[in-house]
Amino acid sequence: MTTIIGIGAFVALALVGWAICELKDKGLAYTYNDEETAALNQAQQQLKDNGYSEQDISDVIRNISTKGYKAC
Repeated sequence: MTTIIGIGAFVALALVGWAICELKDKGLAYTYNDEETAALNQAQQQLKDNGYSEQDISDVIRNISTKGYKAC
């Protein structure tokens, strides 16, 4: 009987901790300041200038070796 109470208390404590974390995440919103926004925009522009493009999964599969290689 004591084991069941201990497991129940552990589950209840875990649920309370989970609820606190979820509510804390929703209550505290992060906003970028002007310096961070400027740095992000500059980094995106540098990537664009250097020819970077976002790849989807078909591009990744086409560009990497998915068949392995022959050793000799």
